[in-house]
Amino acid sequence: MTERTERSEGREGMPGQSGMTSTVDTTPAERTGGGSGLLTVARAPGWVRYALLAAGLVVALWLPNGLYPAVAVDILCWALFAVSVDLLLGFTGLMSFGHAAFWGTSAYVTGLAAIHLGLPFPAAVLVGALAAALLALPIGYLAVKRTGIYFAMVTLAFAQLVYYVANEWRSVTQGENGLQGVPRSFFGVDLTDDYYFYYAILPLVLLGLAAAWRIVHSPFGRVLVGIRDNPARARALGYPVHRYKLTAFVLSGFLAGLGGGLFAVGHRFVSLDVLHWTTSGKAVIVVVLGGIGTLWGGVLGAALVVRLEDWLSFSGFEAIGLVTGGIFVLVVLLFRRGIWGTVAQLALRRGVARRR
Repeated sequence: MTERTERSEGREGMPGQSGMTSTVDTTPAERTGGGSGLLTVARAPGWVRYALLAAGLVVALWLPNGLYPAVAVDILCWALFAVSVDLLLGFTGLMSFGHAAFWGTSAYVTGLAAIHLGLPFPAAVLVGALAAALLALPIGYLAVKRTGIYFAMVTLAFAQLVYYVANEWRSVTQGENGLQGVPRSFFGVDLTDDYYFYYAILPLVLLGLAAAWRIVHSPFGRVLVGIRDNPARARALGYPVHRYKLTAFVLSGFLAGLGGGLFAVGHRFVSLDVLHWTTSGKAVIVVVLGGIGTLWGGVLGAALVVRLEDWLSFSGFEAIGLVTGGIFVLVVLLFRRGIWGTVAQLALRRGVARRR
């Protein structure tokens, strides 16, 4: 795969030649000045990229001091979930309405491992994420053979099947009562305070985000974008499209499971809501708000949605879905590339204008 991608990079720009990299690096959106946030950051000077990274780390370290720590924990978990969905939707072109299956499966497995096996929470979360990846393998094998709305419906159907199994398998999942009292054990360290628990899970979240960034920027990630833009051309170049999609699906399921496991430990409770189809829909909304195909747009969207829901619930407003849905419609109408994507597009256009 790497050698083929490098040969494609060598043909870029040559008259009469075409390769996968030319498909990736010069998509129609980018030729018209509408490149992704990733492209904008990649073209920025080195000091700008390091400054953005430093700013993001500072915000992450400050977050539980500026917000209620439990809300900050939720933001981290939903950020991982949104990035996992964007890995499929934004970079592979696959709309999944069933990612709650991996988020929820990991939450249940993590809770069971922590309660019955007494594992430290990082080990329990890792077990849950691996279980989510294992579940994603057969589901993805069947789903990636479909495209468009058919792919979305297949993933939704499997997610509802997992929801039904969890609801009926009461001897394990406790049914509607859910798993209660999920411990936060970590070699005797007291993590009952959400403030300290936030900093305990922050390295895991950063590793998950770094893994997603590396996947997108690797030759494998470039092939995924090429498949998204023109699957027939990718297949003609010799790339096994279904195999690449399945690998991306499993990786996405693992990242979603990582967030779901942390969510279970953070709330110390797992209910059927983590497997409901509305959870998958909320993740898609978060990605669209932040910006599809921007990766970090999911992080921004998660922060905005979680903070807004917390503020509305604290103020006593009950129709939270009405407000978040209205904001979603406005963003889609006014910022078609999402918040992060629109800002990145404007920055790219200004940079092109200055060079001219």
